[in-house]
Amino acid sequence: MVRASAQIKVEENPYRKYGETQLGQYRVGASIKAIRGAVQNIKAMVAIPFECEEQDVKIIEEDVTAQCEQVEYRLLREGGARQLLISIPYLGSGEEAHALITFEVGTRIILPPDATQELVIPVRPGRELKRFLGKSPFIDTNHAKIKKVARKIFADLNKTNPATSPAELPANSKAEKGESTDASAVTPIQQSEENAAESIKEPTDWQRVEAIYDFVLQHVEYVEGDDKSALQTLQDAEGDCQNISALFIALCRTNKIPARIVWVHEHNYAEFCLQDAAGKLHWFPVESAGARAFGHMPLARTILQKGDNFKVPERPRTPLRYASNFMTAQGVPGSGKPRVRYIQDQL
Repeated sequence: MVRASAQIKVEENPYRKYGETQLGQYRVGASIKAIRGAVQNIKAMVAIPFECEEQDVKIIEEDVTAQCEQVEYRLLREGGARQLLISIPYLGSGEEAHALITFEVGTRIILPPDATQELVIPVRPGRELKRFLGKSPFIDTNHAKIKKVARKIFADLNKTNPATSPAELPANSKAEKGESTDASAVTPIQQSEENAAESIKEPTDWQRVEAIYDFVLQHVEYVEGDDKSALQTLQDAEGDCQNISALFIALCRTNKIPARIVWVHEHNYAEFCLQDAAGKLHWFPVESAGARAFGHMPLARTILQKGDNFKVPERPRTPLRYASNFMTAQGVPGSGKPRVRYIQDQL
């Protein structure tokens, strides 16, 4: 039996800051029973809490029956997901086996960054980012309708980002009083009239991503329902947390902004990536349901996976947006599939 635990070293910086840590316990595992005759070569895989910058995970209890020959913990090759692997060579008819692992999970609240002006969309995304720029299941990156909306979001942002709005002009300016001015004392109003083209600030990349986020919140009503694509969510103008996250991510990726899904217990949200002046990458969360939260995460939920296009060795031809629970087994002559019950409980 292989034990696994991890403590992620947290290095705070102006862009990635953390608040209170919420400690809790999370039980994961599977119970398998041979209800239709003996079965052999059983292998079950279950998603377990994922170690990352904002979350520490350690094992505090293992409850494993004798039929389980091996219990392992596997990080998928592309990262972003960790699985519990349970191997059972043989279960006789009517026999039941289980492996239940209890983790202590410490998840930190993510605070808003101190500054965002220097953060930019990665200019030369490396291999680690490219999988967060392309298509994924349910994420229609570069679809014509998605591209059209993405262009409109940025065009509207450019129109509504004035350097100095009339509301910001001083009420006691000489121009308002009808007093004359000389060339060395140009009022804000005169400057605005004479240099209209220069009165529009170039939006920051942070503002561009925020415009995408606000568009999604304003145009998609939260409604519980079945999973659907980003395109369908856009057309329906309604969706749940998965659908809203998929649309946000599709719009980001269409604009060359790396983005991905974060899967937490009974919920998910999205993250986007920008780089600082030194070229260091930073991931920022956005809430997909409930109160608006852009660039920070006020709730500490148990994180299970990060990503939306996984490949699992046992399912090589199936792209998975979530490395879901799965089991393989071989029956003996005259037997059928065993019954499996997966456990993923927040204690």
